[in-house]
Amino acid sequence: MRKLLIVDDEPIERDGMQAILHKAYPELDIKQAKNGKIAVEMAAEFKPDLILMDIMMPGMNGLEAVEQISEDHPSIKFVMVTAFDMFDYARQAIKLGVKDYLLKPSKASEIVATVGKVLKQSEIEQHSLATSKFQQESMQNALTLVETDVVTQLLFDHVHEVHIDMLVEMLEIRSTNEKFVMVILLPSGAEKYYSQIKEKVRQTGSGWVGALYGRQLPIIVFREPDKSFRSQAIFLANEILSIARKFNLQEGWFVGIGNVCDALEQIRQSYQESLIATMDTTLAVKYRFYSDVPALSAISDGKEAKQLEKQFFEQIRLGQWEQVHLTVMGLIHRYENEGALLLQTQQRVLELLWITTRVMSEMGIETEAPFYSFQAQDYRQLRAETEHLIGRMKQSYEEHYDRVEVDKIHQIKQYIFDHSHEDISLDALGRKVDLSPIYISKMFKEKLGINYIDFLTECRIEKAKKLLSNPEKSLKEITFEVGYHEPNYFSKVFKKMCSVSPKEYRNSLLGK
Repeated sequence: MRKLLIVDDEPIERDGMQAILHKAYPELDIKQAKNGKIAVEMAAEFKPDLILMDIMMPGMNGLEAVEQISEDHPSIKFVMVTAFDMFDYARQAIKLGVKDYLLKPSKASEIVATVGKVLKQSEIEQHSLATSKFQQESMQNALTLVETDVVTQLLFDHVHEVHIDMLVEMLEIRSTNEKFVMVILLPSGAEKYYSQIKEKVRQTGSGWVGALYGRQLPIIVFREPDKSFRSQAIFLANEILSIARKFNLQEGWFVGIGNVCDALEQIRQSYQESLIATMDTTLAVKYRFYSDVPALSAISDGKEAKQLEKQFFEQIRLGQWEQVHLTVMGLIHRYENEGALLLQTQQRVLELLWITTRVMSEMGIETEAPFYSFQAQDYRQLRAETEHLIGRMKQSYEEHYDRVEVDKIHQIKQYIFDHSHEDISLDALGRKVDLSPIYISKMFKEKLGINYIDFLTECRIEKAKKLLSNPEKSLKEITFEVGYHEPNYFSKVFKKMCSVSPKEYRNSLLGK
């Protein structure tokens, strides 16, 4: 119910106004105040939508009352009531934000029309406020999807240069020059703590949280200039592990921390390092830095080893098993030539094979954890047993691909086309078609030669082109209809894809 307060020191004026307005607007809840001081008190309690305020009253005058009420209740609207010779006061009142004024004496029709106009303005503003709030909530939901998608693309996918800068701009967390990756290992059934972990990271304002893949949750953390790398990482790790401690669930929780890198393009290396740091989860302290992982061979070149790891992970993701075989055998051969202890070499190879199963798991491919059935007595035995383990992983990989239906890619394309106006993430797609986000990304590139977000963008832009042919639709309406939440961002993407802005495209369609 709309509420109106009439403020005037003359009872006849108040009663007359109320009678006129009650007849015109019977749904209005109307109350009276006889001076400015009482009006201030009633505004806090009654919370009117509109106040009819007389200017000249004893004690606190109308202008003083308006100023005080507006400070505490900025949404309340005012109509000033004044005599003919008070016009200068009315002008001053309008400067204070008063919506209109009535001259004494006023016709009943003028009073009704003025009050009706201001009430209508108030209703429109409240509707706009509610719409804006809804849009802000929608934008926040979209940003959450943007955040997980950016992390997914940076760590597992090839990012399209058109979108990554724009997506990063939309995120609330400022991207600093230096960043590193933390991987949180969770026990089975701990998915319910995902939102709590995300909130912990959000409270620090220093990271982007990815999607939960199996047991692992990747986080891209941005360096805080006023803290050391280790102190920042340890603080965040302890904040996350405090969730486990709170519920007495420390078993199975572990945090691996990769090294700092300078560019987003290098972030995969830090991610791979964070995975290696989770190799031994039996440590008393439930986090580990990659830099603290003991070197298995003092004679190995650190820089070369890192490059080898990076290439190895890519070979697994691309299914290049001949290269995987050559890489591992080459490593064994090198250690043998350098005179490394056989046990050290076996441990190093097992580490790589263990990481291989982790990468395959990200892609939705389940395989048995690798282990050597016996301690090799010589390098010949080690090579033979390693070939057997690699062959078993390759078989799991190929069987998985054979099980995937031929029409899966068509099913995904159709879903994206039908729902392109919605916030579609790789994670959501994966749940719809029962495939891992990593596998969907790989399938898009292999089968279509395109990134999934590029395909989503193409669907949205094609729909936008059709809608732009309708001159009745505004660009803002089209923005929301095709799935974007911000017209400026939509215009940037449209111009990048079509070489012209939406407005220019519409003008060309309409022959302007």
